[in-house]
Amino acid sequence: MQIADRIRADVTAAMKAGERDRVGALRLVLSELQKAAKDGGDDELAVLRRERKKRREAEEAFRGAGRTEQADAEAFEAATIEAYLPAELSDEELSGLVGDAIASTGATSPRDMGQVIKHVMQAAGGRADGKRVSTKVKEALS
Repeated sequence: MQIADRIRADVTAAMKAGERDRVGALRLVLSELQKAAKDGGDDELAVLRRERKKRREAEEAFRGAGRTEQADAEAFEAATIEAYLPAELSDEELSGLVGDAIASTGATSPRDMGQVIKHVMQAAGGRADGKRVSTKVKEALS
């Protein structure tokens, strides 16, 4: 079952349960998935990661501006989206991937960071946030 199909089924279930916030969040995500499919983008996970990132950034901005109600709404949407994504890699798993990437690329200095990050992101298969990967690689190459 594709992610979009699961979300459609969950929208129906949330409507029946009267969960208005969840219905709204799922409809937004479903809309983005349909737009991406129409434009030829087949990677549903990439769309979900992008939408989750948008929600997290908006939440951070709202919290910085002291607008906790909107920040909480964005956090709820991000958590709703996260339920459809594969589990994030643990710190140990990510450190192992970084070590493997450094060994296979022959990286020795921070100048080689781009190659290592690219290698880790491919190996992680979307299960690691780019910011976390960048931080781990920077620590390892410093």
